Amino acid sequence: MIPHSPFFPGAAASNAWWREGVLYQIYVRSFADSNGDGVGDLPGLIGRLDHLEWLGIDGLWLNPTMPSPNADWGYDVADYMDVHPELGTLADLDRLVAEAARRGIRILLDLVPNHTSDRHPWFLDARSSRESAHRDWYVWADPRADGSPPNDWTSVFDGPAWTLDAPTGQYYLHNFLAEQPDLNWWNDEVTAAFDDILRFWFDRGVAGFRVDVAHLIIKDRELEDRWSQPEVHDIHRRWRAFADAQEPPRIFVGETHIRELEQMISFYGTGEDELHLHFNFPFVYAPFDAALAQVVADTERLLPAESWPVWTGSNHDVGRFPSRWCGGDDARTRLALLALLTLRGTPFLYYGDEIGMTEVDVPPERLLDPVGLRRWPTDPGRDCMRTPMQWSADEGAGFSEPPAEPWLPLGDHRTRNVEAQRDDPASVLTFTRDLVALRRRLPELRTGSYEQLPAEPGVWAWRRGEKVGVALNLSDRGTTVQGLKGTIAASSPRGREGDAVSGAVSLGPSEGVVVENAGP
Repeated sequence: MIPHSPFFPGAAASNAWWREGVLYQIYVRSFADSNGDGVGDLPGLIGRLDHLEWLGIDGLWLNPTMPSPNADWGYDVADYMDVHPELGTLADLDRLVAEAARRGIRILLDLVPNHTSDRHPWFLDARSSRESAHRDWYVWADPRADGSPPNDWTSVFDGPAWTLDAPTGQYYLHNFLAEQPDLNWWNDEVTAAFDDILRFWFDRGVAGFRVDVAHLIIKDRELEDRWSQPEVHDIHRRWRAFADAQEPPRIFVGETHIRELEQMISFYGTGEDELHLHFNFPFVYAPFDAALAQVVADTERLLPAESWPVWTGSNHDVGRFPSRWCGGDDARTRLALLALLTLRGTPFLYYGDEIGMTEVDVPPERLLDPVGLRRWPTDPGRDCMRTPMQWSADEGAGFSEPPAEPWLPLGDHRTRNVEAQRDDPASVLTFTRDLVALRRRLPELRTGSYEQLPAEPGVWAWRRGEKVGVALNLSDRGTTVQGLKGTIAASSPRGREGDAVSGAVSLGPSEGVVVENAGP
């Protein structure tokens, strides 16, 4: 018998759901505001679960929901076992897990193990004296002879990665903001504390975690080599074993923000002993042209046999693919969605991807992201990709009820929103939903092998298993793709579904098709 869980009704205790399903990232502050304060919250998200069920989503990754002073908008955690008051309560999160489970949807939280907030009780105690109980929970070092920082490391957010704690006479390390002191993972007490944190959330029915900067949590003992240390793999193995031992098993998704593909893939270990999934940033940062085919081919070649790829084009740090890849063009946005949802692996959509939501020009007086506040106008930061979800053409975009002012400006919600696209058969939203449904209907799209097919320059074509073929024309000229026979099951632009293909399919510029029964 397949065991059942009160949190995952009817769910098999296996890895099928995260390997075969479609996952969806939600920046909670920007998804749905239930109480009129201009900030999205968990009750608002619960109120929109029907949309996600209708879309066919299997799992949700929520950006930080834990209490935080918001120096870096939740990535400076002040309490790992609670919910930020603006976003709701623990009871709200419990209700979200239960309501999502009723719809067959799992919940993943964001775990930030590299650093805490400088207001976390651990750090407040750590800086109280050199002899405090939590002193060694963080990375401290003495000044150089001239009083300067211990080394020349710089913060990801600019400036030195060290801040002097004058009362205790030592510097603490922060790879991000000074308000985000780095934890010392050489300390077994830190490891044990995170075991307790994982157990706390797993006991509440959370299906797993996306792990922030998963590759950098272990620091060189001598503070000479800044980057990934081999011992980080030991932490990942510990977490994998812990997740796999749960009933039902849980998952970890690593943010290994590494642009070198071979190094990123090393974090899969054997494919069964480290984190279950890792975001493929070489794919994210590649241009949206046929060169993407090489990234996919190299990923398929390098992955251990038991590993499973992840494909995404957007997130809260890298931007929205309808802007970065597609320049706001819906035809190319549909092609990107076609690729993401038909490659071998787990697709992650970012909220708004399903309507082709683009980045928003946020005026300097509305900037909140520390990156934008530090670097504007050279770099406007990440607010542009975190703006409220566009549910309708109403004044508050269906995100907030007027007169509430959304915490970030709205985008082009008058012309691009869920309500307008839901019943439009030519819309990006309808296309996305139909692709998700096609993926559920055709097992080849969920589990079939990937084989790249010969094609002209500017064209990317592949076969999934023995019966499905996919062809994308990413060029600005017409072309013909050989070697496909069957029936068109999906097309962009719409209208070719049901057409027969007899050995070759013609494609116009920015046109793509999925061919069913497409054996050679």
